[in-house]
Amino acid sequence: MSLLLGIGFWLSCWALNAAIAHSRFANRKSVRIAVPVLFGLAILGLWQGIVTGFSVPEVILPAPSSIGAAIGANLPILWVDFVQTILKGALTGYTFGVAAGCFVAVLVDRVPFLRAGLLPIGNFVAALPIVGIAPIMVMWFGFDWQSKAAVVVVMVFFPVLVNMVAGLSASDRMQRDLMATWGGTYWQTLTKLRLPAAMPFLFNGLKISATLALIGAIVAENFGSPTLGMGFRISTAVGQLALPLVWAEIAVAALAGSVFYGFVAAMERAVTFWHPSQRGR
Repeated sequence: MSLLLGIGFWLSCWALNAAIAHSRFANRKSVRIAVPVLFGLAILGLWQGIVTGFSVPEVILPAPSSIGAAIGANLPILWVDFVQTILKGALTGYTFGVAAGCFVAVLVDRVPFLRAGLLPIGNFVAALPIVGIAPIMVMWFGFDWQSKAAVVVVMVFFPVLVNMVAGLSASDRMQRDLMATWGGTYWQTLTKLRLPAAMPFLFNGLKISATLALIGAIVAENFGSPTLGMGFRISTAVGQLALPLVWAEIAVAALAGSVFYGFVAAMERAVTFWHPSQRGR
């Protein structure tokens, strides 16, 4: 019966989603938000029906209701882990990584030989696996959140650098010549023409880095951490077969990552409202 209810709920949400998506209100902001919310609820309903209907063991896949109960029962633990991993590790590393990437991008643009020397090294370092970087950072910066922030800095720095360098070269040559004709200095051209033109490229790097920062902070905690943090909690809870708590941590991480990505996307729409990619949104 639970399986049939889950399938029925999923089909109902699917039909409602299809009707909304093809209605004359499809371009409204509230509708664009409602469609993915309904789709997510449909997935949760189907998930609950399958797990309950087939009596799937909790150690294999907990039901959404069990995960919700675990979230409610472990709110203090989840909050402490959220602060340690997201606010201290991921957000701090993201801020420093973005600032460093933008600064070095301007430096690379100003000093041409750095483009030939630094960018290939950057591509090499960006290809290094996190399992190789994290233990080194733990040895250098200790077991607390500082080493996780350092891992995030490394992961964020090069996507921002590459996108920012590409963005600084995106302005039209005629526009740069016009600035030179008006007697504009390098820094005037940079701030009034090239940096605004680079914003769409920069936000591409910021959105990519938003997910990398969260992944880096969580994975890095598996290589040394105090007795708190999402990565630490997930690894210890798996060992204790406390799968609802594991999924509760995953749910909190996914929600935090989605909110952070949405915040960056909202900033992109506010800053690059003039760009063709933002028209009609």
